[in-house]
Amino acid sequence: MSFSLRGQFLVAMPDMEDERFAHTVVYVCSHSEEDGAMGLVVNKLMPDLHFGDLMAQFDIKIVEENDPEKSAYDQPIVVGGPVETGRGFVLHTADFETPENSINISDDLCLSTTMDVLKSIADGHGPSHALLALGYCGWEPGQLEDEIGDNGWLTTPASSDLIFSTPMDKRYTQALKYAGIDIAFLSSTAGHA
Repeated sequence: MSFSLRGQFLVAMPDMEDERFAHTVVYVCSHSEEDGAMGLVVNKLMPDLHFGDLMAQFDIKIVEENDPEKSAYDQPIVVGGPVETGRGFVLHTADFETPENSINISDDLCLSTTMDVLKSIADGHGPSHALLALGYCGWEPGQLEDEIGDNGWLTTPASSDLIFSTPMDKRYTQALKYAGIDIAFLSSTAGHA
C-alpha cells in the first residue's frame, strides 16, 4: 500500500447501511497494509455515562479547577466503536505524553490507553484537550480500502478543532464541509469512467 489514512477522518456516506456507523466521523489512529486499520468515532456521545461517574467507578477523585469552564466533569465520553466496548482510549493533544503509554498519531495528537492519562485529567494536570472513547473501530487488512472503494466512506484531513471544539451534533456536517461537500448535494452512487 502506498498510502496511509493515519491521522485522517473517515466520514460515513449518508446511505451507510451499518447503523453503528451511520453519520459518524472516525479519526484513523493506525492504518497499514499488514495490520489493517484502527480508529475512533469522535461524534457519538456515550449515553448516560459521564466522566465523573467513570472516575467514581475507578475510585479516582476529580480535583475541581478554579475555572468552571475547565471542569473534568465536563469531559466528553464517546462511543469509539463496536469493538471492545469496555476498553477505554484517550485521544488527546500532544502536550501530555507518557512515552511508554502514548502513541503519537500526528504532530499534535496522541492516543493513550492507560489510567495515567485519566488520573492526570482528573487532577487537572492532563492534556489541554482530550476525548475519551469506549471501544474502537477495526478493519482487517484491505477491508477499509474495499469499503472506501464501495463508497461507504469519504476521507478528509483531520482537524483537532473538530475533535475538541466543535459541538458533538455539528461534527458530521463540519467534517463534510472540510472535504468541500454540502450534504444536500452528496450522492451515494459513484460514477465510473
